[in-house]
Amino acid sequence: KGKAKGQKGKKITLKIAKNSIRISFDGGRRLDLSKMGITTFPKCILKLADVDELDLSRNMLKKIPSSIEKFQKLRWLDLHSNQLEELPKAIGTLQNLFYLNICNNKLTTKNLPEELNLLKNLRILNLGLNCLDSIPTSLGALKELKEIGLFDNALTTIPNSVKKLPKLKKLNAKRNPFPDSTEQEEHADSIKCIEMLYLVQEKDLCSSCLKMCQDERAKLNKLKNVTPSPSKKPSFPLLFTPNSTAKDNQEEWRLR
Repeated sequence: KGKAKGQKGKKITLKIAKNSIRISFDGGRRLDLSKMGITTFPKCILKLADVDELDLSRNMLKKIPSSIEKFQKLRWLDLHSNQLEELPKAIGTLQNLFYLNICNNKLTTKNLPEELNLLKNLRILNLGLNCLDSIPTSLGALKELKEIGLFDNALTTIPNSVKKLPKLKKLNAKRNPFPDSTEQEEHADSIKCIEMLYLVQEKDLCSSCLKMCQDERAKLNKLKNVTPSPSKKPSFPLLFTPNSTAKDNQEEWRLR
C-alpha cells in the first residue's frame, strides 16, 4: 500500500493460465486470457507454449515480447483491443500461424515489423482500427492470405501487391481517407469484402473511435426512420446497435 506501481493489472499465475485452456471446436488447445485486465505479458504462460491458439484480446497490453517466438505451434493469435504500439520482429518466426488479429490497437506503419511478410501460411490478417498511414508492399508476399481487414486507419492507397494477392477473397478497407470515393469503392467492392461486421464493445474503443461509431449509428437511425419502398425493404437490424451485439468469441474470423 502506498507504493507507486503505475497502472495496475491483474497478475496471471500459471494456475490461472492452466485453468484458462480450452479445447476449440477443431480440437486445438486454446489459451484464453481475454478480458482479464492484463497490462504486461504474463511470463508464466511461456511454460504453456505448446498451445495451438492464444487469445490475449481485450486487455491493456502495450507490448508483446520477443519471447512470443516460443509459441512455435501457434496457429491462431488474437491481440485485438489492447494498447499495442508495436509488434516484435520475432512474430515472423511463427510459421504455423494462419490467423492474426491485431485490430483496435495503436499500431503505426513504421512499427509494423517487416518480418510479418515471413508468415507464409497466414490466411486471415486483421489490421483494422489502428493508426496506419500506409501498407507495406512486402505484405504481398503473403500468398495464402484470404482475408485482410484494413478498415478505420489513415490509408490513402493500398498497394497492388496486396490488392492482387492470388487467394484474397475479402478486403475491408472502409473508412480510410482515400483521395476520392470511387477509389474507396474500388478497394471495398473489388473483392466481395463485407459478409459480416467485426464487432467490439464500446468500452474497448478509444474516445475518437467511439465518437465515430456513435456518429455512424446516428446516421443509421435516420435511415431507419425513412420508410423504404415495398420492393426494396432493407433488413439489417444489427447495424443499428452494433456494439450491443458484440460476441465474446471470435469464431466469425476463424478459417472454416
